[in-house]
Amino acid sequence: MAEQTEKAFLKQPKVFLCSKKSGKGKAPGKGGNRYFKSIGLGFKTPREAIEGTYIDKKCPFTGDVSIRGRILAGTCHSAKMVRTIIVRRNYLHWVKKYQRYEKRHSNIPAHISPAFRVKEGDHVIIGQCRPLSKTVRFNVLKVVPAGSSGGKKAFVGM
Repeated sequence: MAEQTEKAFLKQPKVFLCSKKSGKGKAPGKGGNRYFKSIGLGFKTPREAIEGTYIDKKCPFTGDVSIRGRILAGTCHSAKMVRTIIVRRNYLHWVKKYQRYEKRHSNIPAHISPAFRVKEGDHVIIGQCRPLSKTVRFNVLKVVPAGSSGGKKAFVGM
């Protein structure tokens, strides 16, 4: 059975729960009733989406949301909302008068599936989807933890 945290009964719409053939003790995800899909575009379906018990209709892996349009990368700026993060994208803007670049940024709210664990500072890849709320139009597809990138130099004591 799924994690029931809301007042309404949560279930995946493509899974029939009242099957008479299901064996006893079959948990969803462990060979039981769980709907998941591959979103394509070279992104792997996370193990938590396949084996987990969460219900999220806005998840691209277990819900009814398709990824189309832009694929963007950025840094998690805020993870304080429930299932939503703010992704910050930094870029340079050319100022013709001074023949120089100025730093600018944009904040993009994105839905994050419970399959991912994200902290502020983590690098994320987001994909465009249909509007999920008033401001959210993107979904998190991949999370790269902040400390795992090999490009950073670390202090090595001699």
